[in-house]
Amino acid sequence: MTLPASIDATQALLASAGYVADRALATVAFLSLKLRRPLFLEGEAGVGKTEIAKVLAAALGRPLIRLQCYEGLDVAAAVYEWNYAGQMMAIRLAEAGGSVDRERLESDLFSERYLIRRPLLRALEPGEGGAPVLLVDELDRTDEAFEAFLLEVLSDFQVTIPELGTIRAPEPPIVVLTSNRTREIHDALKRRCLYHWVDYPDAERELAILKRRVPGAPAALARDVVAFVQAIRKEDLFKAPGVAETLDWATALVELDAVALDPALVSDTLGVLLKYQDDIQALQGGRARALLDEVRAGAR
Repeated sequence: MTLPASIDATQALLASAGYVADRALATVAFLSLKLRRPLFLEGEAGVGKTEIAKVLAAALGRPLIRLQCYEGLDVAAAVYEWNYAGQMMAIRLAEAGGSVDRERLESDLFSERYLIRRPLLRALEPGEGGAPVLLVDELDRTDEAFEAFLLEVLSDFQVTIPELGTIRAPEPPIVVLTSNRTREIHDALKRRCLYHWVDYPDAERELAILKRRVPGAPAALARDVVAFVQAIRKEDLFKAPGVAETLDWATALVELDAVALDPALVSDTLGVLLKYQDDIQALQGGRARALLDEVRAGAR
């Protein structure tokens, strides 16, 4: 599928794959595609940063290549490594044959035949429908050394392998990087990207997201869920629920055949919405009832 030609077309493209984006996000996504610049998304966990890359890949018909970041991530896991077991087998077979041409054997051992491609290297290869979508997820979990390595990839869309040389992408991949901001990402990397902060949606957009993703939810229940979640995000919690938790909660309530919220149902299912016991204890009982009353009074 061809890339969208306008901001409105980008917003419609995301919507076609089930992502309800505001205009600011659609704008930066359009510019990222148009200018072939990586898109760097920061925000709280669960607000839909990762989903943007998935939706772009699905809507454009491109393969999605995901690099899930973690502490200690290195080149061998992110870019490439050699098939050492295969190389050792080739050496032993050559030695068993009796005559070993060392230069030829060395050249064969460090050829693409024994190269194991990891996500960053695979993202530089052309796909059938065009360049793939590369998702570098939760970059803030890695260390600064890996960030520095990413600079070459994001600047020139190339990777240097000492034994083979430099491998360049014939067409730059569509790159989406995400961060939950557990630490600051270096300016040198941010300058190579277009930046956008993905915030919690307002009530209207969150309701639209819920209706699209959980179509079986009764209208009254959907309104109650969104209003209640919007209210508890204003509470002093260790981790406010994201959109992902809103959708999980609504799905769970539908499975329980709920048609509207009540205090007992809220208390019994808070573990779907909140992920820390201190937060659950703070809202169980009287506080949940009071918030629910406030939500209903506001609705009236």
